[in-house]
Order: sequence, then C-alpha cells, then structure tokens
Amino acid sequence: MGGNQTRITEVTLLGFQVDSALQFFLFGLFSLFYTLTLLGNGVILGLICLDSRLHTPMYFFLSHLAIIDMSYASNNVPKMLANLVSQKRTISFVPCIMQTFLYLAFAASECLILVVMAYDRYVAICHPLHYTLIMSWRVCTVLASASWAFSFLWDLVHLVLILKLPFCGPHEINHFFCEILSVLKLACADTWLNQVIIVASCVCILVGPLCLVLGSYVRILDAILRIQSAEGRRKAFSTCSSHLCVVGLFFGTAIVLYMTPRSSHSQEQRKILSLFYSLFNPMLNPLIYSLRNTEVKGALRKILGKKRSVLCLILL
Repeated sequence: MGGNQTRITEVTLLGFQVDSALQFFLFGLFSLFYTLTLLGNGVILGLICLDSRLHTPMYFFLSHLAIIDMSYASNNVPKMLANLVSQKRTISFVPCIMQTFLYLAFAASECLILVVMAYDRYVAICHPLHYTLIMSWRVCTVLASASWAFSFLWDLVHLVLILKLPFCGPHEINHFFCEILSVLKLACADTWLNQVIIVASCVCILVGPLCLVLGSYVRILDAILRIQSAEGRRKAFSTCSSHLCVVGLFFGTAIVLYMTPRSSHSQEQRKILSLFYSLFNPMLNPLIYSLRNTEVKGALRKILGKKRSVLCLILL
C-alpha cells in the first residue's frame, strides 16, 4: 500500500442518512440487537464448553458458528454504532480494508460451516449406525479447520487484488461499513478482475455450498419419511428445520445482495440487506438453532440450577 498506489488515507462512511432523532433511536435499537447477539452466542458457546452432554459433533460445529457470528457482528457493528452518534464518520483506509477482508472471510467461513453442519445431520439421520465412525473427532477437527483456512486463504485473493488498485476518490463510502462493492467504487482504475473474482466467489462460496446443503436435505427428508416412529420423525424434523431456517436466512440474503442485478436494488436497500448479515442473522441464529433445542435448554437449566444452589449456600 505504499508509493503511489493509494492516495486515500481515510474515507467517510455515510451510513444511514436520517435525521438526528432517528439516528439516536437506531443507535439504541442496534445496540440492543448487538448485545443480544453477543449474549445469545456467548451463552451457547459457554453451555457447549461447560456441559459434557453437548460435547458432540453437532454442537462442536455449532460452537464454531457462534464464534463466527460474534466475530462477524463485532467487525461491522461497533463502528456503525459510533457513527450514528458522531459527527465525524471517518475511518482510516487500512482499517477499512481490514474490515472488508474480515467481513468476506467470516461470511465465507459461515457458508462452509453450514455445509459441514448439513453433512453432519445427513450422516446422523441417514447413517446412524456408522455416525460415530464417520464423524470422529479427528474428522470434525479437519472439517472445521479446513473451513476456516479455506475461507481466509480465498479472501486473501480479494485483499491482494484490492491493494493493487490505485485509490484516489471519492473519499466517501455510501454504506455503514467498508463493504467490498462500495470500496471498489473508490478505485480510479478498471476493477473488472475484482468483479470477476467476486462472481467466482459467489459461485464457489454461495451457489456450490447451497446446492450441497439442499442435496443433503433431500436425502435427509427421504430418510425421515421412512422412520417408523412418530417421535423419531418429530425430533429429526425439529433439528433439521432449525438448520434450514438458518441456511435460508443466510444464503437467501447473500444471493439477493450479490447475485441479482445491482440496478434492481437501491443503495439504501443494500444497506438494509447488509444489516441481515451484520446484525440480524448473528442475533437470530442462537434463537433459531440452539435455545429452542431441548438439549440446550436442559443444559441451561442445569447450569442455572447449580448457580442457584451455590448462591443459596453463600447466603446461608
């Protein structure tokens, strides 16, 4: 980033261009959502660590999803909140580029972790007798590590291509964070290669994984319908419907945002769609996928019961 490649040292994030009263309302609302995101995912992560009954492949991958959601929200939301109550909405160019890189990396990691979770459910329901053999801890560790490593290595390509561009203005980004398409508008050179890599990323990280997830659930649905026990079918449907809700929210928003013609959405609509990634999805994931789960609720009651007993002993 030295020499004459970059002329911009800082940029202004325009964010949500509304009156001051509404800005303070949005600050309070988004602060609440961000707190719930950290609290919900933190509780899930803590329960999985503390309760040995949750030391299974499904909850192992769920803990990775919780870490991604907290990291994803923390990458974008604090700066957005600061800008809502500040007159100065600038961000230095280097942190801006790092925000773009982490945004892409965490999004790609979540895509791949959701695919791995779908595979885990497929093995559990379609091959229950071989589940412990197929989904050994070694396999789970390799799948999770590969998801993280591939995501960050793939997004290094975006980072390198961005850093090769000369940036000379404008000095404003019409977004609440350094989203990649908005950052590319600051370049004073042809960005066709960057656009090609973005399209390739959408195919590899969105369309490909989504097809794998849907393929897994077609097989899962077929297996569920052949289960004789009504209770077994209900439990299988409950687990899988939660996962499909998360998948639908995440992939649906991403496809609308990055794979539909840019002219079909105004910039304000794109900001709202980006909020689903940055705030709403990370907040809803623990509610949809975990806190309504019987095992998770049992672990929460167990932990709260222990703390209540300890508190009573201290008071006595």
